Amino acid sequence: MNDLTHFDEQGRARMVDVSDKAETSRVAVAHGTVQMKQETLDRIRSGGIAKGDVLAVAQVAGIMAAKQTSQLIPMCHPLGITGAKLSFNFKDPGEVEIEAIVKVQGKTGVEMEALTAVSIAALTIYDMCKAIDKSMTIGEIYLVEKQGGKSGHFLR
Repeated sequence: MNDLTHFDEQGRARMVDVSDKAETSRVAVAHGTVQMKQETLDRIRSGGIAKGDVLAVAQVAGIMAAKQTSQLIPMCHPLGITGAKLSFNFKDPGEVEIEAIVKVQGKTGVEMEALTAVSIAALTIYDMCKAIDKSMTIGEIYLVEKQGGKSGHFLR
């Protein structure tokens, strides 16, 4: 299990020790989608959801989630995130694409923070629209790009 860094020699879970790693600029980009009825998408676009501005709330929720990732994922390090940005793109028929870009100057990457931001933004969209569309589907959450650190650049 030597290649799995979150397990010790006995196969037990551990938090990776990053004490001796150098601080570098790190960026992660994640993507996700929420599929919905076209009517639901049209109501989000026009501001016709009773709970309020769906994407504004989802944006704040995603940023908050990125900052709280270490409290949700047991082996994640708490990070002083230096930037978090979420963007949304409407695609017909009935899809909202979500992208999160998270940055840190640190000893470990922000992949989990970007993925968590997308996930929570998607769940927030679902929560705000479930009264009119319980058939929504959250999907295709994945890492698009990662920069910085020992493992270098990753681009899907």
